[in-house]
Amino acid sequence: MAFETAAEAIAHISASEPLFSVGEADIRGVRLKVFENAPPHLRAILGLAATEHADADFLVFGDERYSFADFHSEVNRLAHVLTTDYGIKSGDKVAICMRNYPEYMTAMMAIVSIGGVVVFLNSWWTSEELTYGFEDSGARLVFADGPRADAMTPFAARIGLSIIMVRGEASGGMRAYADLIASAPASTPPPDTGIDTDADFAVMYTSGSTGHPKGVVQTHRGAISAVLSWLMSALIREAMGNGVTKPTDASGAEAQPAMLLTTPMFHVSATHACFLVSMASGGKLILMHKWDAEAAIDLIERETVARFFGVPTMSAELMEAAVRSGKSLPSLRSLEAGGAKRPAAQVGKLARAMPHAEPATGFGMTETNALGIGIRGTDYINRPGAAGRLYPPLQELKIVDDDDTLVPNGQIGELAIKSAANMRCYLNKPDATAETLRDGWLYTGDLATVDDEGIVTIVDRKKDMIIRGGENISCLEVDAALHTHPDIAEAAVFSMPDERLGETVGAGVQLKAGADLDEATLQAFLCAQISAFKVPEKIWFRSEPLPRGGTEKTDRRALRTECLGVGAGKSVLGD
Repeated sequence: MAFETAAEAIAHISASEPLFSVGEADIRGVRLKVFENAPPHLRAILGLAATEHADADFLVFGDERYSFADFHSEVNRLAHVLTTDYGIKSGDKVAICMRNYPEYMTAMMAIVSIGGVVVFLNSWWTSEELTYGFEDSGARLVFADGPRADAMTPFAARIGLSIIMVRGEASGGMRAYADLIASAPASTPPPDTGIDTDADFAVMYTSGSTGHPKGVVQTHRGAISAVLSWLMSALIREAMGNGVTKPTDASGAEAQPAMLLTTPMFHVSATHACFLVSMASGGKLILMHKWDAEAAIDLIERETVARFFGVPTMSAELMEAAVRSGKSLPSLRSLEAGGAKRPAAQVGKLARAMPHAEPATGFGMTETNALGIGIRGTDYINRPGAAGRLYPPLQELKIVDDDDTLVPNGQIGELAIKSAANMRCYLNKPDATAETLRDGWLYTGDLATVDDEGIVTIVDRKKDMIIRGGENISCLEVDAALHTHPDIAEAAVFSMPDERLGETVGAGVQLKAGADLDEATLQAFLCAQISAFKVPEKIWFRSEPLPRGGTEKTDRRALRTECLGVGAGKSVLGD
């Protein structure tokens, strides 16, 4: 039978599926909802996956394939090396900084399997930024590929950093990953290290749009709470009769769940929503060397990919490439976006171009282990500007004003979330931790509204709200209006200083190839979309993509700096 409400479905699943039974626990002095029968740590999830899905494909990278059993065996061998050769023990921090190679996942799970803490370092950082990451985290061992190892060479000796080289030539005291694996005894299980459920599993750095990035400390319970919440949400949809039809393989049999990984592993959307979910659900994860829409189409067809996850520009580029090539990509069931808000105008286009694949979006943070809010399918098509509903069953939310008072539904306030998936703290930053975490509530810094149906709409970041002569202007609203113009590939707005009004609106715009658009024409177009006071007073056109931070989000501050350094109407980067 199909349940009419989510509450009924949740109650049924919690009562009938032991894994999703909900209880309560005291976590760092706060009483929170938990999955009381959840695996105690990530090592246990890997062990279960290797037992239940041993011969099934797990990781695919080019011509390389790793079954769950293959992956588990290599994790065990690497864990053995880390303990015997490097003396890594519970609580020790080990960094990873490389492309999305299979070795990234192996290193991650080997570290956590012996109770170590993974330090995810942004692989696009400069030597100076990497130096900060190592000094802040205290990690003195790193898995790195060639380009990242080169960036570490200037400071490695000074801080006593040991480098394990992945897919590159080891030199200058480095050791090669392949040699370490070859030297380890086959099928050696990791030491039976006791790992507490609430022990740290990772330090993951935020994008650092202002000042130094903050290291978000995540626990095993936090990550597992997020993964099980997503898995339970899929069961809830099925119980309500909203589940998707599973794709089939060439023989007509139901295909193994498969996901295409497009975002870097130093971001929670990749580690948690893609890698850990695939591991826990027995899914196949296909890695790309780098993003390319045409290559993605080939992989989707070859591997019968059902779930696509990327930043919004990726799903748009995938759609455009599919239309150009005449490919319908019938295996796709979900086109998910994260990391940034998808322009509302894009949602309907995706639904029309690929009617068998539900458009979906989510809001989550590094600080919440990527768990948060989501919306998909018809709900999303009808409300393309919404972030969605809170993922059940562990989370709570509230919308509050600056005095931490609840605001009525429909009014703007700061979004705060309470759950067992929230971070433990910011590493080495007690003041920032105290400001963000209060009585179990994580204050997101995002301005939002919630309606009577529980649908949350993110209005803006608190610091990205433009105040023009006392009138509040949402950057995201103006961004969305710009994206409705057919000649615009991407756009973002920012504040400009103004002696009379305090702030006015500026915009950086990337035009599509061959497009010819001027400032006055675009401003006239926008006047039909939004109030005149919200229309950018100056617009900078460019042929290059907008600048991005380490998590592929548009770097609004960098764009502002670039644009204000040149005259309006000119290309910022040159043609």
